[in-house]
Amino acid sequence: MSDTVSTVSRRSALRLLGGAIAVAAAATSGLTPPAHALDRPDQAAGPRVEGLLAGLTLDEKISLLHGATDPDSLGQAGYVPGVKRLGIPPLRLADGPAGVRVTKHATALPAPVLLAAAFDPDLAHRYGRVIGHEGRALGQDVLLSPMVNLIRTPYAGRNFETFSEDPLLASDLVAAEIEGIQGEGLVATVKHYAMNNQEQDRMSIDVRVDEQTMHELELRGFEAAVGVGTGAVMGAYNKVNGTFACENKTLLTDILRGRWGFDGWVMTDWFAAHSTKEALVAGLDMEMPDGTYFGTALKSAVQNGSVSERYVDRAVRRILSVMDRFGLLDGSAPPRPDRDAKAGAAVALEVAKAGATLLRNERHTLPLTGRGGIAVIGPTGTLPFVSGGGSAHVVPDHADSPLDVIKSRVANATYTMGEDLFGKAIPAASLSPAFDTEAQQVGAGKTWTYDGTLTVSDADEWTFVLHFSAAPTARPKVLLDGEELFPLAPGYGEYFSGGLVSAAPDGLSVRRKTLSLTKGAHTLQITAQGGDAGQLFRLRRITGATRAQDVAEAVKAARSARDVVLFAYEDATEGQDRTTVALPGNQNRLIEAVAAANPRTTVVLNTSSSTSMPWLRSTGAVLQMYYPGQEGAAATAAVLFGDCDPGGRLTQSFPADDAHHPVAGDPLRYPGVDGTEEYSEGIQAGYRWYDAEGVRPLFPFGHGLSYTSFSYDDLSARWHRQGLDVSLTVHNTGPRAGVAVPQVYVGPSPDLQLDQAVRVLAGYRRLVLRPGERRRVTVRVAARTLSSWDAKRHGWALGTGRRSVWVGASAGDLRMRTSVKVG
Repeated sequence: MSDTVSTVSRRSALRLLGGAIAVAAAATSGLTPPAHALDRPDQAAGPRVEGLLAGLTLDEKISLLHGATDPDSLGQAGYVPGVKRLGIPPLRLADGPAGVRVTKHATALPAPVLLAAAFDPDLAHRYGRVIGHEGRALGQDVLLSPMVNLIRTPYAGRNFETFSEDPLLASDLVAAEIEGIQGEGLVATVKHYAMNNQEQDRMSIDVRVDEQTMHELELRGFEAAVGVGTGAVMGAYNKVNGTFACENKTLLTDILRGRWGFDGWVMTDWFAAHSTKEALVAGLDMEMPDGTYFGTALKSAVQNGSVSERYVDRAVRRILSVMDRFGLLDGSAPPRPDRDAKAGAAVALEVAKAGATLLRNERHTLPLTGRGGIAVIGPTGTLPFVSGGGSAHVVPDHADSPLDVIKSRVANATYTMGEDLFGKAIPAASLSPAFDTEAQQVGAGKTWTYDGTLTVSDADEWTFVLHFSAAPTARPKVLLDGEELFPLAPGYGEYFSGGLVSAAPDGLSVRRKTLSLTKGAHTLQITAQGGDAGQLFRLRRITGATRAQDVAEAVKAARSARDVVLFAYEDATEGQDRTTVALPGNQNRLIEAVAAANPRTTVVLNTSSSTSMPWLRSTGAVLQMYYPGQEGAAATAAVLFGDCDPGGRLTQSFPADDAHHPVAGDPLRYPGVDGTEEYSEGIQAGYRWYDAEGVRPLFPFGHGLSYTSFSYDDLSARWHRQGLDVSLTVHNTGPRAGVAVPQVYVGPSPDLQLDQAVRVLAGYRRLVLRPGERRRVTVRVAARTLSSWDAKRHGWALGTGRRSVWVGASAGDLRMRTSVKVG
């Protein structure tokens, strides 16, 4: 029996199907698809909106176009005052890529990259529903999420906040999540439009990208979001082809509204505005979080005639139209619900288990039996790694430690730190004069100073670790040999300092500085202010000698246990990129030593993105858990002990090292040179680059192991006007139930004289099969996926002719091949 499926929800499929037919017809005739909507400044909306617009003064109109201070803030990111006189309510805007970010408790869901690993749009819809429900319950009106920028470089600091390096998968998931969010009555904001693929120089970098690359890769996810009716779009910080994204008419008007028919509003990212007239005319509607350009400056521009008030009306009309659609203007929005923490936790657990990705499993290391003892090693074995830093941070209802959950299942489980995150006390004998480096209390209104000497017995690498209770801007000033160790980060860097290692277990803030120290005396000077409330601080150190001691203790624990579960981390955050794909600190050496002592070592990775693994062949198993949310400990244990099958697959290729990935060795590709970055890889991004260059990744896109085994057979492909139907039979050939994710890839068209990939992901299906079960499935491949963007015609061209079709378990494990004539 055929099980025909689509990789998007029913509503999305119907909308995109109609678009695919129009695209195919237009591509065949050589015509550019018509614009969905004209973009005249005076284009009318519904009668309620037009009536309100007519009654607004210029000041009231402008007050709706920029952020302000919320008199009753819940700590959310933004606020737009309403117009009480006319019954227009205020808008509260909250971050929320992995849960609603306010000062109150909310469900801390797994990071979007872990959600994406499930390859399951239906799950993405439920994920969106949790956020939508809680956003409204917590008094919010607009969610500043989801993020759909593609994973272009493994170094990007927000890779954990988005979905994939593949445009099809990202499009499916963003559409499903938005439908879930907005189905609960919360306005979704797809971000960051567009080409915001790194954090380094994100406020200024000029991304140079050709038309084909832009449309085939980055823009597909935004188009899918528009296709399901996203209420808002957030403009990016960066420039695109010489013009800031938030004043880029090509992006904001020609593509977003003219080609895709977007009828919501466009806001800036926070402090991403750069102009008044240019931005407003180009299609920007709202400046956040204040009114630097869209406040007094806009009023003056209207009054002096340099900006027509019709453009102000256009922006207000767009905002009010979305508010009207969500029932915010006539009181028809449903009452705000209560939070359902239990239901949110259930979805968080389901997502974490579904996205858990088993990368390696040798010698039957997993599932664990618990017999013979388990040694738990690593700081994130006791510190639950809930989320990354920046906009993704959520105040969870709870978050258990993996160690506690493992101990609840195995009586003889031990713990060893292995890698010290927070430092050890500086020996008193090293300081002259001596002082208590562990608990210096500075009274309110007081100033504490130290001027002395730190004597180092042997040349070594030192990491100084400062713990402090004050605000970041008031932390102690520490100088070593005249160099300030913990200077304030520029811009907003202090507010995006990490999700795990920036806070000690007792809540003190933490900063680190690593440098090589020579043997002998070094001057040490400290100044700490008590401020209004007083301040507590500690100064600690991590050295080569302390690291060696930590590793030795971990090796001893590993030798005494049958199994080892070693938790490794990488702490990513908005505002800064990684500098390497290697694990930070001493973790590589720790894993090598522990695995050498006990080959039944399972490494659990709480990392944001791809990671190099020089120790891979020494380990028994590797489980990728990313940032698993508040239920991460329970989900990790469920997979480790075999309660469920690891259901995740990689949504990004893992490079072997820093020298072998799509942007390696070319600073113009990343991070840019003299403020300019060129996407010269074109459409050959992600797994496409590995295929085109013949480079073997550490793990390919789509990779993920099961505790059972699967075979694929009986492959067939049939063309019709809506695309391809690719049918196959999947058989669970192993002894237990498990998750299979067959992936369909399609090769290039012989009839298109355009750059094409060796193969692209064209469809997929997530299946849960009982032992011995066979299932016939059909995966629909849309005409859009079979098309390429023709820059000469500024439109999509269907890739006709005989095309290869592969089915496999990953981009590197293709098990069947056929061909079909398209067109």
